[in-house]
Amino acid sequence: MRLLRTRKLPLAAQYILSITAVLAVSSVCFSASGIIGYRVVALVLMMTVSVIAMLFDIFPVLLSAVLSAVIWNFFFIPPLYTFHINNAEDILMFLLYFLIAFVNAALTVKIREAEKRNRDREEKENIIKLYNTLLNSLSHELRTPISTILGAVDTLKESRDNLSGENKAVLLSEIDTAALRLNRQVGNLLNMSRLESGMLKPKPDWCDVNELIHNVIQKINPGNTHHIIFLPDGKLPLFRLDGGLLEQVLHNLIHNAILHTQSGTRVSIKALHAANACLISVSDDGPGFPENEIPRVFEKFYRLPGAVSGGSGLGLSIVKGFTEAQGGRVNLVNNEPGGALFSVEIPADSSYITNLKNE
Repeated sequence: MRLLRTRKLPLAAQYILSITAVLAVSSVCFSASGIIGYRVVALVLMMTVSVIAMLFDIFPVLLSAVLSAVIWNFFFIPPLYTFHINNAEDILMFLLYFLIAFVNAALTVKIREAEKRNRDREEKENIIKLYNTLLNSLSHELRTPISTILGAVDTLKESRDNLSGENKAVLLSEIDTAALRLNRQVGNLLNMSRLESGMLKPKPDWCDVNELIHNVIQKINPGNTHHIIFLPDGKLPLFRLDGGLLEQVLHNLIHNAILHTQSGTRVSIKALHAANACLISVSDDGPGFPENEIPRVFEKFYRLPGAVSGGSGLGLSIVKGFTEAQGGRVNLVNNEPGGALFSVEIPADSSYITNLKNE
């Protein structure tokens, strides 16, 4: 990548750097010409032109090729300090050097341009692949809740007087569930755009992690489908971290556990304090992950083969992005005898309330 930056330099700067490189190498070779001989100097200058061809555009490279040939003739080929060459072998060698330097410079630039075209094509293919993945993943995940909401609203409009109170409550519950699902998918897209844009800036502040976990559990509210277990640690200090990002991390982890485990199973949450870090784990009693799939679970839009509907494949990638944005890390292992265990570690200052009052 650094080599690519040299080609973004102004053309005048490229000319100056190319000429300077040829003159510098020529000076070194001239001081050692009595030892290495003028034929070795030709190879050194040709190598210099090759390196310049890797760094700069075609015209500075061609200029360096001409300049190196002229310098080699004038300062190194006997008789010195003239452009006259007595030896037919040296004449042929000079012409070949001149030709090879030009061809080398031109071919290097052409190869570089071909590599750039290949990179551009690969990037375009990756963008198209990502777009298709996004479209396929979200078309169902967004259209399903929208269709549910529209269908329920139409039923309420058309059969308002014929519906019982219980049926109306069921339709309203479907609308509420679909709206929450739609809001979650849109929220994940917005969060991913924040990560991709590089504009995500953590805003650390003192946070009660016990209270934060309780708030997340209340917002998810799985009802009777799962048992969420969290025993707050009264000795846990306050942590200085971004509570909003951590809340989103926990929300996605808990929701992921509920989505991919059977009804009636447990989701356990623990918060610990260790060596200048806040440690939070989310585990479940589900089937866990295939060992060969674990390295990919945090990739964007990746979903396990045969995974249930209801996710876009963004939740865990956001967990990873939000955790790393705070300088932390997230890890996944399978529990024994079954289930998955996600561990989040975020470096953070800690303090107890009594200490904060004295600050």
